[in-house]
Amino acid sequence: MNRRSFIKNTTLASAGITILNFPVFGKNAPSNKVVVAVMGVNSRGAYLAKCFSELANVEVAYICDVEEKAIANGLEALKNAPRKPTLVKDIRELVNKKDFDALVIAAPDHWHAPAAILGITHGKHVYVEKPCGQNPYEGELLAEAMVKHKKLVQMGNQRRSFPTLIQAVKEVREGIIGNPYFAKGWYANNRKSIGTGNKITVPPTLDFELWQGPAPRRDYKDNLVHYNWHWFWHWGTGEACNNGTHEIDCCRWFLDAEFPTKVTSGGGRYAFKDDWETPDTQVATFEFGPGKSIAWESRSCNVFPVEGAGRGFIIYGDKGTLVNDGGGDYKVYDYANKLVKEIKSDVKADPNNPVSASGNLDLYHFNNFVNSIRGQEQLTAPVTEAHKSVLLCHLANIAQRTGQTLHCNAANGHILNSKEAAALWKREYESGWAPKV
Repeated sequence: MNRRSFIKNTTLASAGITILNFPVFGKNAPSNKVVVAVMGVNSRGAYLAKCFSELANVEVAYICDVEEKAIANGLEALKNAPRKPTLVKDIRELVNKKDFDALVIAAPDHWHAPAAILGITHGKHVYVEKPCGQNPYEGELLAEAMVKHKKLVQMGNQRRSFPTLIQAVKEVREGIIGNPYFAKGWYANNRKSIGTGNKITVPPTLDFELWQGPAPRRDYKDNLVHYNWHWFWHWGTGEACNNGTHEIDCCRWFLDAEFPTKVTSGGGRYAFKDDWETPDTQVATFEFGPGKSIAWESRSCNVFPVEGAGRGFIIYGDKGTLVNDGGGDYKVYDYANKLVKEIKSDVKADPNNPVSASGNLDLYHFNNFVNSIRGQEQLTAPVTEAHKSVLLCHLANIAQRTGQTLHCNAANGHILNSKEAAALWKREYESGWAPKV
């Protein structure tokens, strides 16, 4: 299905209703034009650039990357766009440009919050992919920057914009499954070993100094760029923040939960013996006082599905259950496990697609962002809210790394009574690169 067909034809098939078409913006009035720049265009970022360029009255003016293959991918993605983008390799130079409205960030995790804060403090709205920080401190700092500088910051937890899931949350709030008290999310993949990296000379196609940016300097290894940085604590955040963010966010959203009081995590690197540092198998639990809890299961290297799906979530209530298969579909069962409602969208989720696991449903989220800049909508996933879900993922990782059960302040999620765990709340930065609000 192409994007234009999606915009015209996506339906809630079993419900017999049509998802509203994206609106026409004031006959494409120049005053409504939104101009964006995209940082990080190797894979997901190239997809974002293409999608934003195809939204009504949106232009991609700049792309920003530090590796030649990624730059080529970004330019290829925009080859049919009416406006040809300008390449600016250094984000510090890019944010000083006055002729664009919003910065879209799909760089490695250690760049998300620092780049977003650079954008905000230079007058830009920001769309930042998950996670909204490489550590809990950065998520809080980014939320602070959004409020202080009065800029819009949307995180890429795109399920918050799916019309079907917005409808499902409304139904849960109205009591369709009674009191929702427990949620379970999962993610499964068949990732291969990354091997043991060799220290080599940085390829001439990569500006490794700019790639590392705010992270303290490390030697270059041949199994780091482009994707494997996810599995190193120095740059990445593991599967919890890489994919767990989506389902954990939905679980928290449906339960209407805020900050946890208790967090546990079990698992490890089980499938291979290699340089991969983060868990490939992880089961984390989150308690929110006496009445609500979430469990999340991750298997990066065993793709066996749960409920027939490679990713998804289940919301349990005292009068029924809601089941999601990772996309926009959901089913509702009564207390006797009888199916009482089923909603389907035309887009089937592909949990192992590294570019867009939820297909063209992402367009609802991108459109919400640019419409919010125009003053026509409100953000569905402002970072002030999104960072609460990312915090859960960080806390799961901290519990995993320390081997501790974390007890947290219910008002803000801060770790109580453990100096070892609290030390992982924030990272060290390369001199001169620490983000400043």
